[in-house]
Amino acid sequence: MLPVVSIIIPHYDDLANLGRCLALLERQTLRPGDYEVIVADNNSRCGIDAVRDCAGDRAHVVPAPEQGAGAARNAAVAASHGELLAFIDSDCVPAQDWLERGVAALARGDIVGGAVSVFCATPGAPNAVEAFEMVFAFRTRDYVERQHFAVTANMFARRADFDRVGGFSAVVAEDMDWCFRAREMGLSLVYGADVKVEHPARATWPDLVRKWRRTTRETYLLNARRRFARTRWLLRALAVLASPLPHLVQVWRSDRIGGVGSRIDASAILFRLRYFRFVESLRLLRAG
Repeated sequence: MLPVVSIIIPHYDDLANLGRCLALLERQTLRPGDYEVIVADNNSRCGIDAVRDCAGDRAHVVPAPEQGAGAARNAAVAASHGELLAFIDSDCVPAQDWLERGVAALARGDIVGGAVSVFCATPGAPNAVEAFEMVFAFRTRDYVERQHFAVTANMFARRADFDRVGGFSAVVAEDMDWCFRAREMGLSLVYGADVKVEHPARATWPDLVRKWRRTTRETYLLNARRRFARTRWLLRALAVLASPLPHLVQVWRSDRIGGVGSRIDASAILFRLRYFRFVESLRLLRAG
């Protein structure tokens, strides 16, 4: 009997978090026979045999030789069998009813973007980068309801719709690009506030820079498809440079962090990161 849901997980050099994610997926409230887990390994340095040892009989591990999370997700989808697809990252911590609630939410729309909350390594004592991440990372309701895309760290869709839209792109922001293409085809996107996963905060400035250098480049390539792309990008870069002032309000009102010290730390990272993103945006514009 084929599973109803296929859980799609891209993986790269993250065995400890993958093991934790798989253990939690074993405890889902949905019946075990109703879902399968497919892990696509993206050329991990430890080798695919180590990934298979980690997964054991909890998941089917397949190779994803083309580098990139989007390509890895495509490889996992190609190896899966479910009528429904549940996308999650290998470092995510799903709630016990994540799968059941995600499936139920598909009754309200064609694509479900779930909630992602961020946690730090030492609960209640985030460092500066973690404090920033806890305020600003994964603002999933805003992504779904205002920006019209769902992050692939927590997204549900029907296989028939995924096949119609096509796979994830390997060079642009794959979740934004895929959801934009889906909406152009008339598919609806809804927010699942009760479809919950947690995601670890990035903890160091180099980690944050790597994330935003990649994200800025992917967004630049996505923007390049639009009319007046260079003008639009320059205006966006200027908006990023000006954005810390209004976003300070979010830092000081956020209920995700506590204490004056954490708010000062998050504010400092906010200004530093937005300046980095502005400079990186100009660099891409000159290079492009």
